[in-house]
Amino acid sequence: MAKNTAKKVEIEAASFTGDVKNYAHQIWLAGLGAYAKAGKEGADYFKKLVSEGEAVEKQGKELVSSQVESATSKVNSKVESFKDRIQARTGGSLNKVEEVFDDRVASALSRLGIPSKKDIDQLSAKLDDLSAALKSIDSK
Repeated sequence: MAKNTAKKVEIEAASFTGDVKNYAHQIWLAGLGAYAKAGKEGADYFKKLVSEGEAVEKQGKELVSSQVESATSKVNSKVESFKDRIQARTGGSLNKVEEVFDDRVASALSRLGIPSKKDIDQLSAKLDDLSAALKSIDSK
């Protein structure tokens, strides 16, 4: 009976060892299959993530652009409003200051003997008249 029991234990141990080897091999194959599948699907998944990221980036740029335009228009309107208020408070005296400055500069240039734009324009008109007169004399 001891021989039968020993033989049974030996057969069961061999069977158990075979089962363990079989399961270990199946686990190994499952790991290889998962690795292969991840390799194939991973590249496609990566490409999909890149395209979705590009779409989100485009939306973000459009949003930032619209917010910058909005802020720029608000700043410009504030500047115009401020400019109008300053102009109203000074009662147009800035224009008067400009005119006085222009008159003084023109006076100083005149004293130095430098012709004004008006003088140059008048001289240019006279030259045009003289040139026209010369052409009419040459053509006769």
